[in-house]
Amino acid sequence: MKFKWRNILFVLGMFLMVVLLMDFSRRMDELDRLTTQLESVQAEATAVMETQVGLMTQVAYATSDAAVEEWAYEDGKWVRSGESLVEIVPAGNAAPTAEPTTVTQPGEQPNWRIWWELFFGDQP
Repeated sequence: MKFKWRNILFVLGMFLMVVLLMDFSRRMDELDRLTTQLESVQAEATAVMETQVGLMTQVAYATSDAAVEEWAYEDGKWVRSGESLVEIVPAGNAAPTAEPTTVTQPGEQPNWRIWWELFFGDQP
């Protein structure tokens, strides 16, 4: 049985075509996977950007004069100009003020007592 070079090259060429076609198919599958992943990441980034814009809007409102005025006048915390604030003082005994206590400095101790307290913790 005699093999011709033409037949051998044809078989090798067909084998090479199959290998290249399989590699192309693998690369196309990877491209589809990466495209899907890209779309997912872009959607997530868009959601994060929308959240950031919403938070920036809230910060801008919270630092505005209108928000401060709304907070100041809700629940009657403060009063508007032309109004007077009335505070009700509870009746009864006022709390006594505490008298300040004076701390006296201990007298001069001999060195041996200071060392004794340092090492043993109590006086002899």
